Formats: sequence, C-alpha cells, structure tokens
Amino acid sequence: MPSRPHPAFDVYAQNCPTRMVLNRIGDKWALLILDCLRDGSARFSVIRRKIGGISQKVLSQVLKNLERDGLVLRTVHATVPVAVEYSLTSLGETLTQAVASLTHWAEQHMEEVQEAQLRYDGKRIDG
Repeated sequence: MPSRPHPAFDVYAQNCPTRMVLNRIGDKWALLILDCLRDGSARFSVIRRKIGGISQKVLSQVLKNLERDGLVLRTVHATVPVAVEYSLTSLGETLTQAVASLTHWAEQHMEEVQEAQLRYDGKRIDG
C-alpha cells in the first residue's frame, strides 16, 4: 500500500474534504473536460462541440466547479463579442496523465467490458 503523502488528509475518512475533490474529478463530464483541455486552451463552444451529449448548463456548471477547485483557468478576452477561453492551471496539469489514462482506458477496454457484461447478464438469466 502506498504511503500517504499528506497526513492531515485521509481519503478513507468519512468527512475528509478529499472526498469532495474525488467526487468532482470522478465525474464523467469533469474527466472529459480536463482531457479535452490537455492539448491547450479552448473556448466554451469548442469544448461543447468536442464532448458529445453535454448540455450547455452542465458544461457551464462543471467548468465553474473545476475553476473553483483551481484546476481550470477562465480567461476573458476584451473583444467584441467577448471571448472566453478555458485552460488547465498548473494544478490541473498535474492531473492530465491520470485523467487521460482513465478516459482512454475506457476506449481501449470497452469491448472486454461489454463481453464481461454479456457473460454476467447471461449467468443471471440462466441462474
């Protein structure tokens, strides 16, 4: 078992604030947004087009939460119309390898997961 890097926080403790952070970065939309920003800054509309199925409301809320947690930076450019870009902060960049590993693991192993689901469902129907 790996050593704990910060003794004041314990992810296994019920009231530890790390649980909130894990909940946030464990959200599928947050993972996809962070992965989307891995290659550089992007405008809201670009992120929304890239991430199929995300609503404007959900994207806006998740970006605000990620900004609040210090993972995403929102930059407003004084142009007409106003342009807003989102990028990873240095803290957010520390997550990019883990996030990419999770999101792309799903792509690489989806067939195996689907096969396992079919086997499991077959056993439940038969047994």
